[in-house]
Amino acid sequence: MISRIDLRGRTLSRRELLDELPRAELDVEHAAAAVAPILEQVRAHGAAALRDLSERFDGVRPVHVRVPAEVVAAAVDALDPRVRAALEETIVRVRRVHAAQRPADFTVEVAPGAQVRQRWLPVRRVGLYVPGGLAVYPSSVVMNVVAAQEAGVESLAVVSPPQKDRDGLPDPVVLATCALLGVDEVYAVGGAQAVAMLAYGAAGSEDVDGETLCEPVDVITGPGNVYVAAAKRLVRGLVGIDAEAGPTEIAVLADGTADAVHVAADLVSQAEHDPLAAAVLVTPSVELAGAVEAKLVDRVEDTVNRERVASALRGSQSAIVLVDDLEAGLAVVNAYGAEHLEIQTVDAAAWAQRVTSAGAIFVGPWSPVSLGDYMAGSNHVLPTGGCAHFASGLGVHSFLRAVQVIEYDADALAVVADRVVALADAEGLPAHGEAVRARF
Repeated sequence: MISRIDLRGRTLSRRELLDELPRAELDVEHAAAAVAPILEQVRAHGAAALRDLSERFDGVRPVHVRVPAEVVAAAVDALDPRVRAALEETIVRVRRVHAAQRPADFTVEVAPGAQVRQRWLPVRRVGLYVPGGLAVYPSSVVMNVVAAQEAGVESLAVVSPPQKDRDGLPDPVVLATCALLGVDEVYAVGGAQAVAMLAYGAAGSEDVDGETLCEPVDVITGPGNVYVAAAKRLVRGLVGIDAEAGPTEIAVLADGTADAVHVAADLVSQAEHDPLAAAVLVTPSVELAGAVEAKLVDRVEDTVNRERVASALRGSQSAIVLVDDLEAGLAVVNAYGAEHLEIQTVDAAAWAQRVTSAGAIFVGPWSPVSLGDYMAGSNHVLPTGGCAHFASGLGVHSFLRAVQVIEYDADALAVVADRVVALADAEGLPAHGEAVRARF
């Protein structure tokens, strides 16, 4: 069901650890070559290209590429009351956490009459991608929209693939979630073509589109498949992006006190996302490893998405990693840099404090990753593929820019004028110094 990697008795460098650890392979370069013509098609032909591409890839030709606002609003009325209550609670919790994320402006008096201020400004407009392939993700609507709203972004566009069995509209729960969040600019577009539309904008081709179907955005965020990741790579620079999201990952650092049922259930919960999803258990306990293997057999057999889960667990990206002790296990998970990392050990909070690379850390037996996917208040759009070594998950900061404001008076400039001139001359840029001298 899942392979084992035995690192006991071995002292490995970080590079050697990375070679040993499982990881899903995502060929973004190959996908980029495939999606480049799609991006150009959308840039050149706008809404007409979007309809052609939807027909080709989604099996449906949307009448309304932009979902009518009344359709978005009406989706709330058809929402299952239990789902609506869950979404509303999720929104409250995610908003509470993200409201606390916004950094404060500051002012520094460098010297008398010399002041540098820093302001945090939201981007003008963002495009938020919500997947709709193997599964649909209203929870991703919440994570993307709330973070952007709390940053102060004024213009938000949500894109999600048209559904063949929904007359070319996105999933109705996705639409209802947009309505709950006050977003009425929603497009029935998925894949690389959605990224292209957001990056370049799109002219209308039918009367229902208007002259301009969609205005370009400044930042594109949200998870997607390898083609979405490739498209985001190609438009990066024209727009900002959050990350090239790859298949989801869960790593669990556990000792012999962990409950094998909990661990197995959590591995299965992430494996059901995608056949390329990674599920990794790191433990010094051979007994726990064996118990988890046995529980996985039963859980995979009973789960609805058993074929997808079985493929993910059997894949080369998933494994049980045996280590000498928790200290060695910590080194493994820090080298791995998982999107989601659970700590199920004695003194879990203390071990979690020593983690240096993870998209999000879930501490103890009552904080499963699936809680973070929906209701914890944290954001579930997280770095994958080891990007946690240098990148953060989605948050308010993803939609903010730091702008420095410099204000000196004449006396303050005079104090440093000669030193500015000296540095300018040393760099062979005398006009820089002359621009200061011209003021005195």
